Amino acid sequence: MATRIEIMDTTLRDGEQTTGVSYTEAEKLNIAKALLEEVKVDRIEVASARVSEGEYKGMSTITRWAAKAGHLHKIEVLGFVDGGQSLQWIKDAGGQVINLLTKGSLKHCQEQLRKTPDEHIADIKACVLKAQQMGIVVNMYLEDWSNGMRNSPEYVFHMVDALQNLPIRRFMLPDTLGILNPDETYKFCRQMIERYPQLHFDFHAHNDYDLAAGNVYMAVKAGVKGVHTTVNGLGERAGNVPLASVVAILKDHLHCELSVEEVTLNKISRLVESFSGIRIPANKPIVGEYVYTQVAGIHADGDSKNKLYYNDLFPERFGRQRKYALGKLSGKANIKQNLEQMGIELTAEEMKKVTDRIIELGDKKEFVTPEDLPYIIADVLQGERVSEMIRIKNYALSVANNLRSVATLKLEVNQQEYEETAAGDGQYDAFMKALQKIYQKLGKKLPELIDYMVTIPPGGRTDALVETTITWKDDIREFKTRGLDPDQNVAAIKATLRMLNVIEKNGDR
Repeated sequence: MATRIEIMDTTLRDGEQTTGVSYTEAEKLNIAKALLEEVKVDRIEVASARVSEGEYKGMSTITRWAAKAGHLHKIEVLGFVDGGQSLQWIKDAGGQVINLLTKGSLKHCQEQLRKTPDEHIADIKACVLKAQQMGIVVNMYLEDWSNGMRNSPEYVFHMVDALQNLPIRRFMLPDTLGILNPDETYKFCRQMIERYPQLHFDFHAHNDYDLAAGNVYMAVKAGVKGVHTTVNGLGERAGNVPLASVVAILKDHLHCELSVEEVTLNKISRLVESFSGIRIPANKPIVGEYVYTQVAGIHADGDSKNKLYYNDLFPERFGRQRKYALGKLSGKANIKQNLEQMGIELTAEEMKKVTDRIIELGDKKEFVTPEDLPYIIADVLQGERVSEMIRIKNYALSVANNLRSVATLKLEVNQQEYEETAAGDGQYDAFMKALQKIYQKLGKKLPELIDYMVTIPPGGRTDALVETTITWKDDIREFKTRGLDPDQNVAAIKATLRMLNVIEKNGDR
C-alpha cells in the first residue's frame, strides 16, 4: 500500500512572514476555504497567537466558518510557552489546536530563553497539561531542530525523551534556517523515527539553499508522516517548500497517498498570487506561466510523434493546458499545434508564409501569443491580395510634451521618391498630413478616413500585437484596410500603405 502523508499548509502563518505580505480578514478566509474544501489539504496553520488584533480577527473569522463547515479540527495556530497566554488567545478565538513552539537546539534554549533544558522541559509540560485541561490539542515544533541535530543531538533526544509520553499529537521537525541538505535530512529524520517509532513526526522545510523540495523527498523517504508547505513557496527569506512541487514529487517519485486534489493547484496558486502581490516566476515548476509551453520547433514536432517530449507532469493534472510558443524559434510544428487547437487549416504555401511572418515578428518582440495568430494569418493573406505599387521608403515620427507631433515621410511612387515633413495632432495625424502634401504634388486625391479601430488580442500584454483597421471613403465606395504590428502607429501606417496600393491598383484618384 502507498504511504499516507499528511499535508499541513502554512501559507496563512509562515507564508505571511514573506516581506510585504499581509492578508485581510476576507483574503485569509477565502484562502482557508480554498485550501480545505477545494485543494483538500489535511490541515492549515492560520495565525500566530498574540501577534495583533488583526490576527485575532482573522483567526476568529476562519474558526467561525470552520466550525460550521466541520473543519475546526484542521485549523492550527502557532503558540508559545508563555504560561497559558497563547492557549487562552486560541480558545477565545475559537481554535482547538496549538502548534506549540519549543526550542529544538541547545543554543536557542540557553541563549534565547536563558534557561536550562530541564527548566524549559518543565515549562513545556505545564503548558501541555494546561492545554489538555482546556480541551486544546497540542502539536509541538522543535524550533531550530536541524541545528540541534547537527550541534547538540543529545539535547534534542533529552527533550523528546522527557516529552514523548505527554498528550502531544505530532512532533514537528523544522529546518528553521534552511541549512540541511538531503543526506542530512534523511539521516536526522531516521534517527528520530528509529529512536521514537511510536511518535508522529512532521517535517518543516525552508528553502535557503534551494534544497527544500529535495529535503522533503528525503524526509518522507526516511519515514516522516507529514510535511508542511506554503502555496507558491511563500515564507521568510527564501521561503518554504511549495505545495504544488511537494504534491508532484510525493505522488510521482514516492507514490504516496495524498488527500490533495491536483487539478486545483493552479487555481490556488493564482489566488494567493493575487492576494499576496508576490508574482509567480514564469518558470516555477507546476504553476509557472511557461512550464507547459514548448518553444523549440523540434519539441513541438516530437510531441506530435507519440508525445516524445512529454513527461508525467501532464498539465491537465494541475488545471493547466499545454501550449506551443510562437516566435523566432518556432517551426511549422508549433504553428500547426496552435492551428489545430483553433480549428484553422492552411495550405503548405500559406503555412510557410505565416511561419516566416511569425519569425519576423518574433525578432521584434519577446514572443507571439496564440491569440495573435488569427491576426497574423489575416495580415499575411490580405497582404497577398494587394501588390505594392507604392512603397514607404522611410519615415520618422516624433512626439514632445506641449508641442505638436512631427512626421517626415519618404514615399516611392512609380520608382520616384518624394519626401515631406508635417506637424499634426499626434504622430499618425502628422504622418497623414505629410502624405497629403506628397499626394497634392502628384495631383492625386486621398480618400477620407471615416473610422479608425485598434484591436489588441486578449491577454493584456504591453508587447501584444496591435491590429489597426481603418475605414476609408472615396467618391465611389467605402473600404477597409488593416495593419498589424506591435506598435500601434506602425500598424496604422501599414493599413494606410495598403489603402494607397488599393486605390492605385483600382485606378482611383
